[in-house]
Amino acid sequence: MAPDDAAAVAALIRTAFAAQSLVTDPLPSALRVTAADVTAHLRDGGGVVAEVRGTLVGSAMWAEQEGGLYFSRLAVAPDWRGRGIAKALVAAAEAEGRRMGLPRIHLSTRIPLLDNRRLFAACGFVETTREAHPGYAEPTSVHMEKRLID
Repeated sequence: MAPDDAAAVAALIRTAFAAQSLVTDPLPSALRVTAADVTAHLRDGGGVVAEVRGTLVGSAMWAEQEGGLYFSRLAVAPDWRGRGIAKALVAAAEAEGRRMGLPRIHLSTRIPLLDNRRLFAACGFVETTREAHPGYAEPTSVHMEKRLID
């Protein structure tokens, strides 16, 4: 992913998160992501895009955090879901984490998004903790990780 991709990636993220299988509370901050947000993220981390015949169909971002590679903003265009793009983007992040010599890759997803949790579990991630967003009494997110180096 390059800074020139920022506007298109931001639009894809907003579209993909708006098309989640259900509405989460609180709403995802990804619905408000801008090209400037993506550009700022790329200065501190990295990311990858997936294209089919020149059309952007998926993206993901990452940054080194808390002793591992934090994987975020996985987005696949709604018409392209179910074709292995998300798994390929996860694999790209894992390869980057290994290249960087990091022992783990970790992420957060919303508890009610069972499809997301199943996808990450199928990629070898395990649940580690749950957390409530500020102002919520019950957990709203689940943290997951995958060991890259034993």
